[in-house]
Amino acid sequence: MEALQEKSVDFEAICRKAGLKVTRQRLEIYQELVRSTDHPTAEALHRRLRRNLPNLSLDTVYRTLATFAHHGLISRVETAESLSRFEATFARHHHLICRRCGKISDFSWPHLDDVSLPPDVSDWGNIDSKNIVIYGICGQCLNELPEKI
Repeated sequence: MEALQEKSVDFEAICRKAGLKVTRQRLEIYQELVRSTDHPTAEALHRRLRRNLPNLSLDTVYRTLATFAHHGLISRVETAESLSRFEATFARHHHLICRRCGKISDFSWPHLDDVSLPPDVSDWGNIDSKNIVIYGICGQCLNELPEKI
């Protein structure tokens, strides 16, 4: 709970610096993302938030997420299905995505983070981040399949 309060204070300071009003809806959307470990879609966030904010529209969630991403408050995780998922985790990490159920898991790989890019890639231009996305079938889905893949 302390970490959530700390991130909320940071959130409010970042919003003010960016000239964004800190509304209850924005704060609730951000806090739900901070609490989430499943990289929710806008629709999933909307469903969760409607319990406390019954008048919250899906359009507001979409617009708020786009604004947050634009100002660097959250990250957008693009999947192979071109389905945007969101997270408020900025610690260096990468993603595992299950092709069957869509579950996204975070993992760290410090060795990879320290590896230099090949010359043909590093000459491409200004690279500001390196992210690995690994696709496969998660252990839970493998256990549910009649035959192992």
